[in-house]
Amino acid sequence: MDSYSKHSMELQNGGCDSVSPSKQAPVRRISSFAKCRLIRRLQMFYKTWPKRGDDFTIPQAVLSMDMWILFVSITCGVGATLTAIDNMGQIGESLGYSKVSINTCVSLISIWNFFGRVIAGFLSEILLRRFRFPRTLMLTIVLALACVGHLLIAFPAPGTLYIASIMVGLCFGAQWPLLFAIISELFGLKYYATLYNVGGIASPLGAYLLNVRVAGHLYDREALRQHMAVSLGVFGGTAAPPRSISGELKCMGHECFRLTFLIMTIVSFFASLVSCILVLRTRKFYSQDIYGKFNMRPIEVDDEQKGVPSATTEVLRASAPTP
Repeated sequence: MDSYSKHSMELQNGGCDSVSPSKQAPVRRISSFAKCRLIRRLQMFYKTWPKRGDDFTIPQAVLSMDMWILFVSITCGVGATLTAIDNMGQIGESLGYSKVSINTCVSLISIWNFFGRVIAGFLSEILLRRFRFPRTLMLTIVLALACVGHLLIAFPAPGTLYIASIMVGLCFGAQWPLLFAIISELFGLKYYATLYNVGGIASPLGAYLLNVRVAGHLYDREALRQHMAVSLGVFGGTAAPPRSISGELKCMGHECFRLTFLIMTIVSFFASLVSCILVLRTRKFYSQDIYGKFNMRPIEVDDEQKGVPSATTEVLRASAPTP
């Protein structure tokens, strides 16, 4: 074997064949053996990588590109809708709605959150079974529809907050059954309980990033700006800045949440674009009968139908009293 062929084999084996315990220094020998062991483990890990729809292990699912795409889109989508839900009271107050109207908006969110879960689960199942309509595409549509609700809050008109509440509640509820159904279909059911909670991490993460770090910061900044304007006597001629019962500054007007929900619109649109990538990656998977493997069962012919008494029949005959 020439030197070129020998070098090629060493590269294919990760350099493991070149390690000779008798010719290497002790430190180098130990590091080389550890490197070889790591390379072989990685080779076995990726060699046994399952196909979509098979049972992924937890590390395989977490490291999967499909999971990361799905997680990013849900984090953005759920985080944006949670921002609207958690701030609905302050949104209505800043736009001059009465307490009764604000309570109505909160109730509409809860009601349509329920309907969103039911409609998304039921409709996606029918479309998938009859027309092979992928759930990932339906998730993309839901994320794009949420942009309309955010725009209605950013550019409000009389009564549009009710419509925005319906759309935000509907889109928030619809994302969850689609997320968990997609996880079960792409990564299998063997470790579904753990992967279910992995997907659920998107909710607190998105809420913290978008609700606390973005919406809270922008609201406080606008409230402080109004406070400084009032202190200088240039804000509407009022004598004192508005404050809440706890003494915190309150923000009034359309500008309080306009920039926030323009950002939420961009984030939701970005989530729908990311989800489109998952649609393209899984289009071949959803074009087939993904539930066919659950319907295929081996047909077992009863022994008695073939004229041979089964074991259960023999036991019953043996235990029967002799006449």
